[in-house]
Amino acid sequence: MQRLGLLILALALGGLLPAGAWAEARHFDMTIEEVTIDVAPGLKYKVWAYNGQVPGPLLRVKEGDDVEVTVTNNTTLSHTIHWHGMYQTNSWRSDGVPNVTQKAVEPGESFTYRFVADKVGTLWYHCHVNVPEHVGLRAMWGPFIIDPKEPIPIEKEVTKDAILMFSGWNPEVAQEYGKGGVPGEPITYFSINGKSFPTTQPLRVKKGDVLRLRLIAATLDVAFHPHGHDMLVTHKDGLPLASPYEADVIHLSPGERYDVIMRMNNPGRWIAHDHIEHHTSNNGKAPGGSVLVIEYEGIKTDDWYVWKDKAYDAGFYYSESMTKGPGIHDVPEHEGRFPELRR
Repeated sequence: MQRLGLLILALALGGLLPAGAWAEARHFDMTIEEVTIDVAPGLKYKVWAYNGQVPGPLLRVKEGDDVEVTVTNNTTLSHTIHWHGMYQTNSWRSDGVPNVTQKAVEPGESFTYRFVADKVGTLWYHCHVNVPEHVGLRAMWGPFIIDPKEPIPIEKEVTKDAILMFSGWNPEVAQEYGKGGVPGEPITYFSINGKSFPTTQPLRVKKGDVLRLRLIAATLDVAFHPHGHDMLVTHKDGLPLASPYEADVIHLSPGERYDVIMRMNNPGRWIAHDHIEHHTSNNGKAPGGSVLVIEYEGIKTDDWYVWKDKAYDAGFYYSESMTKGPGIHDVPEHEGRFPELRR
């Protein structure tokens, strides 16, 4: 047995084993739940949420892994999971499109998706039933990260990861499932990871950090702009760019993802926000919307600072989850409230 192990190691080091020989099999169980979340002060929203969380749990695997996900629908309507960006080579029936690749998962039923993680980088997953409502308004989305076998050099320098998912909300349908998702409806609240400022969270860093932001436009256009720093745009839709470039504003269309890297070399407190102006308001009242503050360690908290009494939530941007490696990572801070009958 020892000789066999040494032989396998030697073959691997010599590049004689096929890439799939090192792939791991990963099985995850997920549910879809009906919960209520607090998007902004005064805005409670009924959503369908993967594992009862908005955004859904982080799924993280390695390139080439055999992935199996069993989802159970505990809601009152049908749903699926589409693995946005995944090639689904030889696994088209796991693409998650109702009446095209599968029947929708009905209430009380389960479905198992099986595929090889053959697309790398920052992906995401979302429902593909009645997309304008289920995705556009009911928060049926979450991050899906596939670590590449051969990261580019700057990726190896990263000391802190953060995931930001941008979305919009129509307050007129907040309390009624099955409504909304129609052209011209009023999208008047805007959020990062399901929260509008001031209920978003600080992003805390140290001088010298190499910060990687994984930006995901889940439901709407975004023009992301951090103050005090430029961004090095390194990846688009998961894949590394042949020529990374510097920017201080980056535009994302719905469904797009960009990875940007920031060298944290300018201590202070710096706002970072969507530069589409009305996206920094809550139903027309500013400040609000898709806004956060980057806080450097060691900066004095002034008594007039808007977040001087903020209860810090280290898991909000998945930074803690991203230190844990492959797996399914639930984030308690993203959990919604179940109806009274479920308690």
